[in-house]
Amino acid sequence: MLVDLARREAVTWRNRALLLFDRVAMPVAVCDVYGAVLLANPAMAAECGTTPGRLRGRDVLDLFSPREATQVERIAEALRLRHRSRYQVSVRWRAPCGTERHGELTADPVSDTVQDTPALLVMLRVDNKPSPSPAAPAEQARVTPMEARILALLAAGATTARAARETGLTTDGVTYHLRRLSSRWSASNRTELVARAYALGVLRAGVWPPGVPADEA
Repeated sequence: MLVDLARREAVTWRNRALLLFDRVAMPVAVCDVYGAVLLANPAMAAECGTTPGRLRGRDVLDLFSPREATQVERIAEALRLRHRSRYQVSVRWRAPCGTERHGELTADPVSDTVQDTPALLVMLRVDNKPSPSPAAPAEQARVTPMEARILALLAAGATTARAARETGLTTDGVTYHLRRLSSRWSASNRTELVARAYALGVLRAGVWPPGVPADEA
């Protein structure tokens, strides 16, 4: 009886943790000790121009290139020795818009007991967040396939919940993408966001249901 109660409580707290994980604005992932992604939040997926599910199994160091190989070698050796310090790696990667970005990955070994092989809680700090440029509409018009799909669903009248079902994201994941677009385009609401998408050519004008141009689909 007590064991069953403990298991139910563990499941409840795990579900709460996953909900919080999706809502964190910082890019975060959980990796195995070899660096393979087990779980990623929408913010981490957005940095890679994809969805959280498609990051599973990817090597985090293939997604974010270390600026110094010796940093990775030192961390690998420390993990083999089961050291549990916090590790930091300076990285660079190509953003969905095509620009090179720089930042720092922080990895914290985590496990239920000290005897267990740890997983790695990986957080990404971005050094050069791009700011919107009114003088560069072509740059602003570049969106990820996921962002374009969400915009098309929004233009067709979809709610956040329906957009989440259609894209395979959580509602928080959809909201995260919309917030990023609203910030990039200085849109104060979803109506203005859709209007900007048509004005920039992200969505095709004069067709129904809404969609993206063929070369961007």
